[in-house]
Amino acid sequence: MIKILFVCHGNICRSPMAEFVMKDMVRQAGVEDLFEIASAATSTEEIGNPVYPPARRKLAEHGISCAGKTARQLRKNDYEYYDHLVGMDSANLRNMHRICGGDEAGKISLLLDWTSRPGSVADPWYTGDFEATWRDVEEGCRGLLHAIAERGYC
Repeated sequence: MIKILFVCHGNICRSPMAEFVMKDMVRQAGVEDLFEIASAATSTEEIGNPVYPPARRKLAEHGISCAGKTARQLRKNDYEYYDHLVGMDSANLRNMHRICGGDEAGKISLLLDWTSRPGSVADPWYTGDFEATWRDVEEGCRGLLHAIAERGYC
């Protein structure tokens, strides 16, 4: 079982988009039984809140549901549980390292590190551009899934 946790600041836009895009990709590839995929926040601001409506709509445009998802915070023990902890930007990475107590096993990365253009996933909370975020998330998830497949895990 390959366990992936996507992480952003509030767990209502970028990380749940990545969670459900990746779930859709592994389902389409017929390997969903090999994966456990979730998402979390580095902050406590949105805990218990559903996915932000524009993010929900963007997923729905692509036939992807995120029904029932509510924000939760990253916990220190998530580091031991998950194989990949994937942040959306450098602020997320700093907070992930702080919450997890470092990254001794090299499990923490940025989503766009799995692409040919490393950097931050566009934050639609500030930009309002959910299409740009969709493109970043889709490309990053595709790159991560490709890397996992190349390693022979699925």
